[in-house]
Amino acid sequence: MKRVLLFLFFLPALMIAQNSISGVFSPVEDYTYALLYKATPTGTEFMEQAKLAGDGSFSIALDSSITAGIYKIVYATPPERFNFDLIYNGKESIAFTFNETQGLEISESKENKLWQSYLHSIDMVNRTISNFYTQESTDKAALKSIFKTAKDTQTAFEEAAKDMMVAPFIKSNAPYIPPAYEDLATYTKNLKRAYLEQVDFGNALLQSSDFLSDKVMAFIFGMTSENNADYKKHVDILVNSIGEGQKVIKIILLEQVWRNFKTLDNQELANYVSDNYLLQLSQQFNYDALTEDLIASKNNAIGAKAQDFKIDALIEGKPTKTTLHELNMANQYLLIFWSSTCGHCLEELPKVKALLADNKDITVIAIGLEDDAKNWKKAITNYPDFIHVLGLEKWDNPISDAYGVEATPSYFLLDSDKTILAKPHDHAALEKLIKR
Repeated sequence: MKRVLLFLFFLPALMIAQNSISGVFSPVEDYTYALLYKATPTGTEFMEQAKLAGDGSFSIALDSSITAGIYKIVYATPPERFNFDLIYNGKESIAFTFNETQGLEISESKENKLWQSYLHSIDMVNRTISNFYTQESTDKAALKSIFKTAKDTQTAFEEAAKDMMVAPFIKSNAPYIPPAYEDLATYTKNLKRAYLEQVDFGNALLQSSDFLSDKVMAFIFGMTSENNADYKKHVDILVNSIGEGQKVIKIILLEQVWRNFKTLDNQELANYVSDNYLLQLSQQFNYDALTEDLIASKNNAIGAKAQDFKIDALIEGKPTKTTLHELNMANQYLLIFWSSTCGHCLEELPKVKALLADNKDITVIAIGLEDDAKNWKKAITNYPDFIHVLGLEKWDNPISDAYGVEATPSYFLLDSDKTILAKPHDHAALEKLIKR
C-alpha cells in the first residue's frame, strides 16, 4: 500500500514536468540567458527564461501549460536577429548544442532531428545540381540521375514525416524536379516559377515559424537579376502564390518585403508593394501604424514635395511665424530631426555645424523631438545659425509622424522649392553628398 501511495504522490510531478528544452551554448563567455517564446502566426509570447550555467548549459522544464507548437529560443539582442525555431510536439524533450560558427545541432527530438537531417540532405543535392551546371556538363544521363536522387530524397523524407508536425515543412520545401533534361537557362526559369508552388501559406505552423519569411526573402531577393522589372514580377508571383484567403499572413510577408526595399533605398519598389497590395490590405484590416508608415514613406520619397509644417522661431535674429513652404531664404534646406537627450545627435550636430559654417546656400531647420523644453532650450544655444523648431511629445509629434522619422538624427536635404533631394543616413553621408 505504501508503494502505491508513494507512486500517487509523485505522479502529479511527473505529469507537470515530463519534458524539457535543454541546450549548451559556446563559447560560454558570449552568452548569458536563454529565453523561451511561444510563436503564433501574428507574434510571440514569452514563456520562460534560464540563466546559463558555467559550462553554457541550461534546461527549461515543459509543464502541461506548454502546448505543442513552434517555439523560439532567443539567445542575444536584438531578439529578432538572434533566435532560432524549435518544433515541440508535446511528447518529447528537445536538446541541442549551439556554436556561433557551427550553428545549431539537434541532439534530442525526432521532429527537429528529422528537419535538420532533411535540410542537410536537400542542401547536398542542390550543391550537386549547382556543380553540374557550373561545370557546363552535357551528360544528360548524369543530370537525370541527380534529379532522381533529389526526388527520392524528398519522397523518403515525406514518408518518414507522416503524422509528424514537421511534415508541412518538408512538403513545402520540396525542390523543383524537371520532367526531362533542361539546360541552365530553362532550369533557372522553371526553378523560379515553381519555387513557391508547394508552399502551404495557410498552414498555422509554417506561419508561426521563420519558414515562410525565409522562403519569401530567398525568392524575392535571392532569385532575381536585381532589376526593378524582375523584382516586380517576383512580388506579383508571391501575392498570387499566397492566394486570396490568407490576408493576415499576406500583410506580414509583404510588410517584410516592403521594409527590405526601404532598407535598400529602393523607393520605386517599396511604392510598388505599397500601392499595388500592402496599403489597401493594411487599411482593410485597420493596421493603423503600418498604414501611417506606408503613407509617410511614399510622401517622403526622394523627388516628393516635403511635408509642410508651422515654424515659430528666431529667424535671422527676429521672432518669426511662418511655414516650411513659405520660407524663401536659401537655395537648399537641411531638415534635421534630433533630440537633446540623444547622445548620437549631440555628437553629430557639432559636425554638421562645422561642415556648413562657410556654406551660405544651405539653411538648417532643426526639429527637436522632446518630452519637454528644458534641455532643448539649453542645447540650441550652441547652434545660433539653425532655425529651431520644438517638437513636443517626441515620437508622437505630428511633424516626425508626417516625415516617418524612426530614429534620431534623421536628415532630409531639400531644394529651394522644398522638394526632397536626398535622405543621408548620417553626418558622413551628408558630408559626402554636400561635397559632391
